[in-house]
Amino acid sequence: MNARDVVLGRVRDALAAAPPEPVTVPRDYRGRRELPDEQRMELLVDRLGEYRADVYRCSVAETAATVAEALGDVRLVAVPGGLDGSWTEELTGRVEVDSAELPVRWLEDVDGVVTSSAVTCAETGTVFLDASADQGRRALTLVPDLHVCVVDLSSVVVGVPEAVGRLDPVRPTTMISGPSATSDIELDRVEGVHGPRTLRVVVRVDG
Repeated sequence: MNARDVVLGRVRDALAAAPPEPVTVPRDYRGRRELPDEQRMELLVDRLGEYRADVYRCSVAETAATVAEALGDVRLVAVPGGLDGSWTEELTGRVEVDSAELPVRWLEDVDGVVTSSAVTCAETGTVFLDASADQGRRALTLVPDLHVCVVDLSSVVVGVPEAVGRLDPVRPTTMISGPSATSDIELDRVEGVHGPRTLRVVVRVDG
């Protein structure tokens, strides 16, 4: 008997011992937790701070000014095609609209990117993007070194089950928990290896 026969035999034995009926997975975990706006906000700010992300609070009317403050004096900013144009009206740098037709390489010259978001989990400090028109393709938020992400407080939920429940399962989802970071063999933190070195989250408290 060769190795292939041994492996296949073990697979057959395992299948024979499997339950004849499909197993029902219990779904009674917590999934509808709620917190007042201020508590969700404070929880989110605390978690984002642990990830070394910067947080800016503003009203809807202050979006353009706050986005400009978060971007600073960057020269070239990329935005997705569906982003609200008023958000970038106060920028001093040049604004270019990204699209799937453009090669990814052009993003290497971009200093920063501005996007919206789909939903945000306060408990884990995770921002979810689903590639909607105001969030753009995944490369847009991975290549530039600075990502300014606008989050409405109304889209901030308590935990992961609540966040996943708001997502469309057929859309590509990107989860962002702070700036891109990893550790080398000596456990020294290195930022910007797999995505933006800097994440700045603009939370619109009345949005």
